[in-house]
Amino acid sequence: MAEKPHLNLIFTGHVDHGKSTLVGRILYETGALSENDLRKLKEEAAKMGKPTFEFAFAMDQLKEERERGVTIDIAHKDFHTAKYYFTIIDAPGHKDFVKNMITGASQADAAVLVCSAKEGVQAQTIEHAFLLKTLGVKQFIIAINKMDAVGYDRVKYEETKQALIAKIKPMGYPVDKIPFIPTSAYEGANITKKHEKTAWYAGPTIVEAFDMLEVPPKPLTGPLRLPIQEVFTITGQGTVPVGRVEAGTLKPNTTVIIMPEGITGEVKSIEMHHQQLAQAIPGDNVGFAMKGVDKKAIRRGSVIGYPDNPPLVAEEFEAQIIVLNHPTAIGKNYTPVFHIHTAQLACTIVEIIEKKDPKTGATMQKNPDFIKTGDVAIVRIKPTKPVVIETFKDYPALGRFAMRDMGQTVAAGVVTKVTPKK
Repeated sequence: MAEKPHLNLIFTGHVDHGKSTLVGRILYETGALSENDLRKLKEEAAKMGKPTFEFAFAMDQLKEERERGVTIDIAHKDFHTAKYYFTIIDAPGHKDFVKNMITGASQADAAVLVCSAKEGVQAQTIEHAFLLKTLGVKQFIIAINKMDAVGYDRVKYEETKQALIAKIKPMGYPVDKIPFIPTSAYEGANITKKHEKTAWYAGPTIVEAFDMLEVPPKPLTGPLRLPIQEVFTITGQGTVPVGRVEAGTLKPNTTVIIMPEGITGEVKSIEMHHQQLAQAIPGDNVGFAMKGVDKKAIRRGSVIGYPDNPPLVAEEFEAQIIVLNHPTAIGKNYTPVFHIHTAQLACTIVEIIEKKDPKTGATMQKNPDFIKTGDVAIVRIKPTKPVVIETFKDYPALGRFAMRDMGQTVAAGVVTKVTPKK
């Protein structure tokens, strides 16, 4: 059977809006979660006094599995539709959420934004929507969930939909192209089957909407870029980094260079979902065994390339940022933590070049002293240690970032220009 085209999906939304239940329900209805699995989860959920949580547990089990380190498929769960094969990137709902979501969003081909019709639009719903857009996700599906809790009321659905549109349209969301699907993850409404209580809704179900997504073009030719997520030592294989190919093609028995460390080594074999690959292409999450490379020499945030076109290590870079949430203001010498591809490090804003009008992109002010929440600006940034950074135009996944400070995302942006290290 020919391999179906593959897409990475991220599910986001406020912590209590039924995201995990929706994911579990989708896995169950597409056959990725068996009756037997579900029965076990039901028993476990009932034991814990959470009888409606069986679907949510389907994803939570993965966290356990991940902490035990038994699998290399890092918190990914796969399912198939008629047309595609999907990997769900799980972004947990707790405080590390944004960090994981930033890594996840930079890998996502499409996002499902979950908003409860019962609780309505929350600040977190909007923060996630904004991050997804800023981080370059282009395709969206919106699930207006918990319709069972509001009696499948069309008015509640419309109110939630209009409230969302009012917030996300100014961010540049193509709201006329996005399906707003009334769902009940718990009762299984409009997941794979239409529901009689939403006869008033004429659009696609969740799974139909999945099959309406488009596979982004994959730059197979051209330089290799593969940011590292984790590094394992596996008996008999040695050092095995894990990451997602963002550009180019990785092949076994080739010499690669690890940046910013500047170390070369040989890739012996490549594995995805416990199968050996003859090559890994953009979008593939792979583990690869390396010869002649010590585990300590490579880390999360390192980027693999070929020696004839190594990943770019930045002396400094320019970026367009949007300030999401800063209690006071951002001035020169501000040094928050940057999350860029899989790297995390402190970087300093050395110059605020200009402030822009967020709606038109026109210059509002040259060299302002500071910028605050809601502002869009072009800034010059200096990393405090060596890191691979590329322009968003050349390598989208290596040219977008979020800035974190005081336990929150204060800004997000895209890289417009890189000055390479000498």
